[in-house]
Amino acid sequence: MTAATNPDLVKIFIDLPHHWWLQGESFWAQPLGDDRYRLENVPFCAYDLNFGDVVLATADSETRKPEIRAVVERSGHQTLRISFCDELSREAQEPIIAALQALGGELERANAQFLAIDIPPGVSIDALRDALDPRKEHAE
Repeated sequence: MTAATNPDLVKIFIDLPHHWWLQGESFWAQPLGDDRYRLENVPFCAYDLNFGDVVLATADSETRKPEIRAVVERSGHQTLRISFCDELSREAQEPIIAALQALGGELERANAQFLAIDIPPGVSIDALRDALDPRKEHAE
């Protein structure tokens, strides 16, 4: 979801000073009042956040985005991240992605190889992990 599809959304961020890839991550969020926001996209690098979580975020100044300070309420969503090898084309990725979506996973891409998978409450994380295991036989 973006501001184009929901103009009420704003950008907030979290500082990730010890992350191996990014120093921080921005999110689309729904303002709820009292410095609370609901995350409206899947985190790629912020490992303790998930789609739909309600967070407390405040800005250090009027010119800065609000920064996530704490999780106020967990949404029940979980997040898996996958990174396809460089040799695996997008076309070759499609059957894997289709299997994950058929099991209830919702995906967002960071780039051609790195994806974050939102797992809504009630969707089996184990089934999604099994779908990613190349040693398992998968029904067509």
